[in-house]
Amino acid sequence: MSTSNRAGRAAAPTGWVHALVTVVAALASMAATAALGLWAAGADGLPDGGFGPVVAAALVTAVGGALELSGDADVLLGTSAGLTVMPLSVTLVGALVLAAGFRRPFASGGAAGAGDAALWAGRIAVLWLLALIGVAFAARHTFDVPLGDDTLGALGDLLGIAPRVGFRADVPLTVFVGVVWLAGVLLLTVLVSPRVPLPGRAAPVRASVRPAAEALVLLLLGQVVIGAAVALVVAATRDRPAETLAVVLLGLPNVVWLGLTVGLGATWHGHVQGPFDLPMPHVLDQVLRTPDIATLDLGTLTGHDGRWAWLPVVEAVLLVLTGRLTALRSPAPPRPWRHAVHLAAGLLFAVLTICLTGRITAYLSLSVLGIGDLGGGLGGELLLRADVWPALGLAVLWGAAAGLLGALAARLPGLSRDGR
Repeated sequence: MSTSNRAGRAAAPTGWVHALVTVVAALASMAATAALGLWAAGADGLPDGGFGPVVAAALVTAVGGALELSGDADVLLGTSAGLTVMPLSVTLVGALVLAAGFRRPFASGGAAGAGDAALWAGRIAVLWLLALIGVAFAARHTFDVPLGDDTLGALGDLLGIAPRVGFRADVPLTVFVGVVWLAGVLLLTVLVSPRVPLPGRAAPVRASVRPAAEALVLLLLGQVVIGAAVALVVAATRDRPAETLAVVLLGLPNVVWLGLTVGLGATWHGHVQGPFDLPMPHVLDQVLRTPDIATLDLGTLTGHDGRWAWLPVVEAVLLVLTGRLTALRSPAPPRPWRHAVHLAAGLLFAVLTICLTGRITAYLSLSVLGIGDLGGGLGGELLLRADVWPALGLAVLWGAAAGLLGALAARLPGLSRDGR
């Protein structure tokens, strides 16, 4: 190894202190986003000091971790509860900060070899694992549940029942899924960041897939930026701006990326019943708050608001621009069929990720002496799931069409690598 290489490696900011700064910055940004979003949603009024543990629970679910909900009361009281949701605004903030911290040493040219990248990623992973353990143990709390003044409350007073409902993170599962999530973030960062060094055989693979991966990342981030701009206008012109802020800080990607799939023609099914009022646009609540499982697609949305009919047009324009950007970023004018395959595969993976991370399951029921749902609206249910296979088929078709158009556009006069 030459003296200059050794000096470059010694100066590379990839030590344990820098890794700790990266992990702390990611967790702090996620915690701040979650806390502000929960505050806007009204969670600051939670009893028994529950706000902090709920923020920790938001971080757990943001990386795909699991919460266990349980009841604690007399044997005469039955409780049943469950929650599966990813606040993707918190997820996205953490991913962006981690990605920026991971690629920073290589962007400055401080580290030059694939070994540097592997060692740097390993240090971040070790500290991230330890941080996840701490967050998972902090995500536990128990709340007193008021039974109200109706029949269930009277029975509770008569029998001397004081129910409590609590939650706790599944620590092993949270740590495992959280580390897998980190690996996915770092892998995607490597794919879209040409300065991150790779072994010789992996570099050509990245050069092949990077244009489509980078363009699709920009598409998804662009959707979030557009959604944020719309949300700010709504907050400034309509009542209840705190609810809009809660949507932005907790679930904006959940909404806009769901809109992306609906614009492609995908169908979701869901149901809202009871007191659940998770942050979401009012039109989604209108569609989903039905006695039975509701269908959420372009038809049902336009039935409530005709402006949703423009959604496929917007998505088509954005996808064509994505295909064009992919062609411009390609190292050479691509063959149309290869370009179509790359973008179809990328959009397939993106839509699959949206369908899996956008699922919501939340339910709560209380019963005394086997008599349930007597709490004056204490029980409820919220469900949201996609028809995955049709959505994936549509993603392939749209991605192939956008890729084909982008490749053909790259062959037009004046649209070449020299004219980027």
